[in-house]
Amino acid sequence: MKRTGLTMVIVMLAAGVAFADQKTQLSKLPAAVRATVEAESKGATVKGISSEKENGKTVYELETLVNGRTRDLMIDAAGKVYVVEEQLDVDKAPAPVKAALEAKGKIVALESVVENGKTHYEGQVQTKAGKKVAIELDADGKPIKK
Repeated sequence: MKRTGLTMVIVMLAAGVAFADQKTQLSKLPAAVRATVEAESKGATVKGISSEKENGKTVYELETLVNGRTRDLMIDAAGKVYVVEEQLDVDKAPAPVKAALEAKGKIVALESVVENGKTHYEGQVQTKAGKKVAIELDADGKPIKK
């Protein structure tokens, strides 16, 4: 009996992950979202469009490539962009962010994230021990607690 229960939990978790991010097509988007996607993807290569549920509401993720850099947007059902994640060169990061990341190890990836008008940074560093660690920082280089 315990094994069946565990199997059901695993199946439900796997199904939840599988349905969390549904790939979609431009033609199937609501009009407001489609208009935003078309405007935000001008001059970019569209890598993908997906929908997912966040707090019970359907939201859309637009994954693009602009000038060889990733740029991903989260768009609500009304067509409003509420998150923009952009790949960032380390030398373009604020000095406190760069210093805080370098103190942890070698910077392997860095993104600026603008969420509802507020900017923070998501970095990935490789420690001296060889482990990759993700770190979120504010513009002052201070860790963000979630």
